[in-house]
Amino acid sequence: MSAEMVVFWILAVASVLGAVAVILPPFGRNPLHAAIALLATFTCVAGLMVLLSAHLVAVLQVLVYAGAVMVLFTFIIMLLNLRKEDLVGTRITAWKVVGVAAMIALSIKMGVLLSAGLNGFDTAGAVATVSSDFGGIRSVGKALLTIYLVPFEATSLLLLVAIVGALVVARRKDGGAA
Repeated sequence: MSAEMVVFWILAVASVLGAVAVILPPFGRNPLHAAIALLATFTCVAGLMVLLSAHLVAVLQVLVYAGAVMVLFTFIIMLLNLRKEDLVGTRITAWKVVGVAAMIALSIKMGVLLSAGLNGFDTAGAVATVSSDFGGIRSVGKALLTIYLVPFEATSLLLLVAIVGALVVARRKDGGAA
């Protein structure tokens, strides 16, 4: 096994474990700990992008997600001003059961589709061809501002709504700021 494969498996397992730690106890009970686990996941995904020779995407992953979005999440967590009694105890509700059932059904469906797709894939003569500017500033910028302009702008609008929502939630009942 090559060194690149070893690094891939380490980063892949670490990113999945970090993502699972975001929602499962003990990290999932404390929002700040969950944010740190998410930061570890973002960093591992950036490492995977480096392995794919998408260096610009890896740098953007670290700058935008691991940097700016995590600072935003941390500010939102701090604005919510959760007390220790708000963080303890986990109730199992009907919506949580429905969500877990939907996740399991979706995972099974994705597994079936993936295995069917891989069974029909002939790897004997397969060679990947990538353009010379793959992952470069010019190709990513052109794609963001032409093909993906609407999702790019929708994401910025969604982040703005999240900030305003956090401020509204953080307001005290008496009308004063948090």
